[in-house]
Amino acid sequence: MEKYIIKTQKGFENIVVNNLKEIINNFNYIISPDGYQGIVIVESDEDIEDKILEIPEVERVLKVYFETETDFDKIVNLAEKIKDYIKEDETFAVETKKRGKQDFSSTDVNIVLGAKIKDLTNASVDLNNPDKVVHVEVFKNKTYISITPGEKFKKYTKEKRNARELFKKVVIVQMPYLGEKIVCKRFGEAIGRAAQGFEVKELIIAPKEKVNAYELMEFIKGVKIGQHSRYEIQKRAYPFEIKLVPVTVQDLYQVVRDKRRNNRLLIITDPKGDELSKIKDKLSYDLRKKREIIVFCGSREGIPRGLFRFADYIVDLAPHMTFATEHAIPAALIALWGVYSGEDLDDSLENSSEEEETESNLNGE
Repeated sequence: MEKYIIKTQKGFENIVVNNLKEIINNFNYIISPDGYQGIVIVESDEDIEDKILEIPEVERVLKVYFETETDFDKIVNLAEKIKDYIKEDETFAVETKKRGKQDFSSTDVNIVLGAKIKDLTNASVDLNNPDKVVHVEVFKNKTYISITPGEKFKKYTKEKRNARELFKKVVIVQMPYLGEKIVCKRFGEAIGRAAQGFEVKELIIAPKEKVNAYELMEFIKGVKIGQHSRYEIQKRAYPFEIKLVPVTVQDLYQVVRDKRRNNRLLIITDPKGDELSKIKDKLSYDLRKKREIIVFCGSREGIPRGLFRFADYIVDLAPHMTFATEHAIPAALIALWGVYSGEDLDDSLENSSEEEETESNLNGE
């Protein structure tokens, strides 16, 4: 008998089974084993993987190669059988999904089983882009092993350009949202999540004038809450080290004075600016060449007009539309990444005399 673990959205298990009944004659199934929704275990006396994948509600199907009792020693000893499916010149990773309470963790399985497979095969471990993935699906009483090729839709692959190469140079200058305290805090949370989500170089909270200290305090509290909530998710989700984005407070006009110097790029987002399509070539060149990119975002009101004179670019991200305060950072950074990650610039622009324009520095530096 062939056995498969089918993963779907919670609540779609019966839809999957009913669709299977229409295309497969004989099979056994368990819906939500041990009460875990989003799972259907199917047994058939024929190979039905391709037929299962014809069902749109099916998100993933794992063919079971081996099964054992849910016991740590029995699970890791399956390395003796798994080794026959991994060649010496291949890379592999172990991914364990543990359900329920056991006296071991998913990490324990990944480490010990992975080490045994490595010793038996001489294959190399690659957690980011493996040739093979050993899936360990742990339930209350039974554990199933599946072996698949490296993920086709993996998030982090060598083929994808890393957006961090741009965002690590970006400083966000955000005017604070002030007013009713509970609203200040809510907007602050959105700003904190966005800045941390893109892992920018720095977030500067920049009032343009004297402001109510308690309103500003609530906004900053919100920034901290939003930032840390996103940071905790990133630590769990990413296979690399994540750092908290530095958050500072500085007068808006002084930010311009400090940042207006050589090898910095000042960008203001405002409906009075240029469409991206008209400036994208030169902007793409500058985004690549400048050491630091400072993006100014308004809040309730836009960036003061007097500062437009000191900006290298004033950009209208969506003509005839205005963004809500909490959408400004994601909209600006996604737009800039689209420009930055476009096709390589032609030689005429790369070799132009604009390569290193000397910018005036209001501090005289």
